[in-house]
Amino acid sequence: MNALDDLCTYFERLSANNLGELDSYYATDAWFKDPFHEVTGVEAIRAILRHTFDKLPGACFRVTRRFPGEDRHAVILWEMDFTMPVTRQPTTIQGATHLTFDADGKVKHHRDYWDAAEELYARLPVLKWLMRALAWQAAAPN
Repeated sequence: MNALDDLCTYFERLSANNLGELDSYYATDAWFKDPFHEVTGVEAIRAILRHTFDKLPGACFRVTRRFPGEDRHAVILWEMDFTMPVTRQPTTIQGATHLTFDADGKVKHHRDYWDAAEELYARLPVLKWLMRALAWQAAAPN
């Protein structure tokens, strides 16, 4: 297996119990960005993941596609299943991650792309109507 395959396998078994293994897959000074965070360092990334598992017990990732690229770049598509804390509803969000690996095969850059407005905020009862109204106002006429 190569670094991308190994990382995808790790993502699919990622849990609060195996965050200690993150060092095997991420460079010490790895950079991470998602819609809520931008941090540098494997310890900071581990803290974000720990917080995610604390707030979303049972969260799990599924890698649905992987696209190895040139110059140590790759893109993966993924889904994350969890129970929405506010509504207690089973929820799945979809996203994509752009990865860059260093010469040792460890992740140097990890950038997550997913739509927090659609995937999270629009599912909350109080915000759902506001998000729909904003979308209706912003939509081009047919």
